[in-house]
Amino acid sequence: MTAFHHLLANNLVANITNFTVWFALTFWVYLETRSVFATGMIAGVYLVFTAGFAIWFGSLVDHHRKKLVMLSSSVASFALYAVSLAVYLLAPPGALAEVAGVWLWLFIFVVMLAVIAGNIRSIALPTLVTILIPEDRRDRANGLVGMVTGVGFLTTSVISGFLVAWGGMGAVLGFALGLTALAFAHLAPVRVDEGRPATAQADAPAGPKRVDIAGTIRVVGAVPGLFALILFAAFNNFLGGVFMALMDAYGLSLMPVQAWGLLWGFISIAFILSGVVIARTGLGKNPLRTLMLVNLVSWGVCCVFTLQSSIPMLAAGCFVWMLLGPYAEAAEHTTLQKVVPLERQGRVFGFAQSVEQAASPLTAFLMGPLTQFVFIPLMTTGAGAEAIGDWFGRGPERGIALVFTLSGVLGVVATIAAWNSRYFRQLSRAYAGEGAAARA
Repeated sequence: MTAFHHLLANNLVANITNFTVWFALTFWVYLETRSVFATGMIAGVYLVFTAGFAIWFGSLVDHHRKKLVMLSSSVASFALYAVSLAVYLLAPPGALAEVAGVWLWLFIFVVMLAVIAGNIRSIALPTLVTILIPEDRRDRANGLVGMVTGVGFLTTSVISGFLVAWGGMGAVLGFALGLTALAFAHLAPVRVDEGRPATAQADAPAGPKRVDIAGTIRVVGAVPGLFALILFAAFNNFLGGVFMALMDAYGLSLMPVQAWGLLWGFISIAFILSGVVIARTGLGKNPLRTLMLVNLVSWGVCCVFTLQSSIPMLAAGCFVWMLLGPYAEAAEHTTLQKVVPLERQGRVFGFAQSVEQAASPLTAFLMGPLTQFVFIPLMTTGAGAEAIGDWFGRGPERGIALVFTLSGVLGVVATIAAWNSRYFRQLSRAYAGEGAAARA
């Protein structure tokens, strides 16, 4: 078993841990409060933290050994999960069910910090792909990374639903503490040959290790079309924030929490299937074209999968979304790994994650209240129910469904515009030119 496969397995354990806590927290808060506003805020908190910490995480990845950074991530998550459990146990009876209460939001804040501490792995792993995997096989390696993410989702959705039903957040946090310790124990003895650290390379700037935002922006700007790719991904995430804010509320309005968890377990098989296919076939000569194709299909499906209150339609739409997600992520990672110098990749990946995720909190924060106070009334007793209610349906979950449909239409329009832009052609040429622009 190679070091890369050990890293994949270790990230799988970490993904299962953090995804389980994130899913379970959303399930548990909705069941305790029945508030779409609260679940939307959880998604918003997650994405604000992701965007806020990503550039710093990228700097840590570039300035330190990647394995050390991953081990430190496990230590930080373990400590924060322990604090979360203490808050859960010490909260007065009923305090964690009050949306307007301090205890609930303190608990959410600490739990999400523990989850976010694991995000540094999503920046470190692509840079390790660059170090450990030859260039002509990186797209396939990125497919394996996507498959690991899929396996994590597959097990997470099932585990989180049953843990919440069985023992609430106490059981979830006990589970998280055990697996976080296991991830640390597994990774510690693994030998990873990273070569010289980036700061020891000849072209690395002298001076203190710091978050070099200006230098990172210059590197991104040196590759024609790379800013446009990051901004396109940011717009996709702006629309994708709708899923994070509303998907659990929509699914739980149609079925019990255990069934919702099992459904996510089933559709997460799509992540694994796409990872296997990418690992065998790659992404083609132009990963950017693949990125545009999968986005067009994904947003097209988003237009229609909630047109009726149907569990099969919901499952099919989510399956397609999950099937194509790893293609988009692998295409972006493969492009960045080729056109960005290794010594800057951590910061560029962190910068990309920060910019891309910065859009989603706006959606999540907006769509929770907007759906609760505008779209749900609109489709329950308002003008929307009168205009299209006879075929679209009426009620709270129909208000959520309408938000998904409108997001899909916007996504299709944005993808067509990006595909026909000069920035797409510029970055495609830069990728075909073996990243010369980035190293000039």
